[in-house]
Amino acid sequence: MSGAASQTLVSIIIPCFNCGRWVQQAVESALNQTYPNIEVIVVDDGSTDGSLEVLRQFLPRIRLETGPNRGGNFARNRGFKLSRGQYIQYLDADDYLELDKIFRQVESLEETKADVVYGDWRYRRHLRDSRFSFLEKIQISGVHRDIVSSLLSGWWVAPAAVLYKRQVISKVGGWDETLFAAQDKDFFTCVALSGANIQYQPGCCYIYRQHGAITVSSSNLVRWVESHRRSLEKSELFLAASGQLTAEYKNALALGYFGLARGTTDYDCRGSNVFTIYSKILDGLEKKIMDLCPDFHAADETRLFTIFERLLGLSFAMKLFWVRLAIRRVKLTLRNTFLLRFVLRMRGVELLREDKESRDTFGSR
Repeated sequence: MSGAASQTLVSIIIPCFNCGRWVQQAVESALNQTYPNIEVIVVDDGSTDGSLEVLRQFLPRIRLETGPNRGGNFARNRGFKLSRGQYIQYLDADDYLELDKIFRQVESLEETKADVVYGDWRYRRHLRDSRFSFLEKIQISGVHRDIVSSLLSGWWVAPAAVLYKRQVISKVGGWDETLFAAQDKDFFTCVALSGANIQYQPGCCYIYRQHGAITVSSSNLVRWVESHRRSLEKSELFLAASGQLTAEYKNALALGYFGLARGTTDYDCRGSNVFTIYSKILDGLEKKIMDLCPDFHAADETRLFTIFERLLGLSFAMKLFWVRLAIRRVKLTLRNTFLLRFVLRMRGVELLREDKESRDTFGSR
């Protein structure tokens, strides 16, 4: 990397809401980057769990702003307004960066003259009611022939695996503050639709932490589905208005809606009326699929699904998702038990103790 490139300021923006257990690791991973010229901006979104006490320990090395709870996307947009960097890195308060992430991706942007660069990443999954966690295999983001088509059809890159040039974010107007879920995918899709030059750089660059079955964006099934649906509809309207809604993109959108229907079976559904709600959701998504692509076929589904689809049609085959939902509920009951820890150890997966967080933060990739 040239000397001029290493002088370009990078702003790392961290929205925080009740992440007192994790935010120290996030901030440390930002402050300890090997890239020399960074600023770290944390916008606390009304935390009530002691996050502020943790964050104040980093003053004046970080810029900290606090306020009432107005949502993650408000905090991201506020952080952007406070930032001065020509490159922008978003980082959720419960995740953390690899220490050379910014250096490598700034180098990539400078060499390729791209507007956006994205890389690989991996999950760190925490066992429920346990002090253990483990790192999953690296998620390879890969190169895509048409990144818009890939995003519409269900592909996704984790949010902090991306580094943006400032002007790209200004062009799309920031993050959609009306969305309850699908926030990061919606933002990246808007960037792709804007015509930005997006490049892939191989290599794991950050760790996406998963702890518990319920997250802020998945705590309400109806709102979760509606947010994802609205994001897809925004893209559809944009493509139609710009004369780009080709057969390929219609098929990609249909795949996106189908993936949304399939994804609801991974949801931690509870309550006596869950199956009534689920039935309405599936019916609505099926209609969207058929409106876009009347001859739609789910090519990447299971063999059993394919057989039912060919013999009895898509509508009947989607009823199999009911079976998956029931199985999912059983799995949730068994998840993160002693039995799971035993299975993971038998598979040779290293379990990390949470009381050794400071020692295993950067040494177990």
